[in-house]
This record gives sequence, C-alpha cells and structure tokens, in this order.
Amino acid sequence: MFNEDIQTLAESLLEAARQRGLTITAAESCTGGLVMGALTAIAGSSDVVDRGFVTYTNEAKQQMLGVNIENLERFGAVSNAVAKEMAYGALANSMADIAVSITGIAGPGGGSDEKPVGTVWFAIAQLGEAPHAEERHFNDLDRDGVRNEAVKVALSLLLEAIAS
Repeated sequence: MFNEDIQTLAESLLEAARQRGLTITAAESCTGGLVMGALTAIAGSSDVVDRGFVTYTNEAKQQMLGVNIENLERFGAVSNAVAKEMAYGALANSMADIAVSITGIAGPGGGSDEKPVGTVWFAIAQLGEAPHAEERHFNDLDRDGVRNEAVKVALSLLLEAIAS
C-alpha cells in the first residue's frame, strides 16, 4: 500500500516507540491521515498508536485541536504557529506521549508567492516540552509526491524525537 521507504520508516518508528514505552498521535491536514495510515498498516501498531486527527479545514483545526482563530487569520493554516498549535492540541486531546502535525499546500492549486505549492510545516510536541516546528518545500512534486514526502518527513521527525 505504501512505498518501501514509508513502510521502513513506520516500522522503525513503531519499534523505537515500543522500546521507550511511548505512544504516538498525529494531527494531519494536507496528508489527510496518511501518517496514521502508514503506522496502522503494520500489524501490532495498536500498542504504540493512540489516535489521529484529520483536520483539513480551519474549523476542524479549531474544534478538534484548539487552534487559535487569531493565528489562523494572522499567519494562515500553513504556518509555524498553527503547526505548533496542531501538535500541542493533538497531544492535549489524546493519551499519547508524542505528537506530530503536518499542514501544507499539496497542490496543484492553493499556493501563493509567499507560500507556494509544496510548502509544508511540521511540528513535534512531547509531554513537558515546548513544540518544535520546521518548514519544508517540495516544490517540484505533484500532489501525491508532496503528500508522500510529507509523510516521510513526519515519520522521520517522530523517529528523531523518540531516539534523542
């Protein structure tokens, strides 16, 4: 179902989380649940995966994750502030120890000069720590390519955070 790179990352992440006794959640926008899909495609993932949030609209981000409307209006959904709030909201509304959020512009439309198609923000939130966010650009890819690369980055960021 998922390509080999995604499956390998998902398997490594699940094993690392198991070894540390951690559970995972995700708040996804442009990936539409693909991160959770990659993790739950692997048998036995239920001991690590708590739940996922697909918050495609701004309203869903507000209602399900508590994202501040002022930040959505001021910075837009694809921003550092909103990515951090999404990750924190996923953590706060789950039983998980670590959360990743993904918010971006997969295309083919919806981009701007300031935020072109392929712009994706990610954030990691862990219990007892401030969320950390980073921006990536996948400008030369089509919609599927942006989404697949975003899944790889999200899984990698989770793995790095768990391993550190």
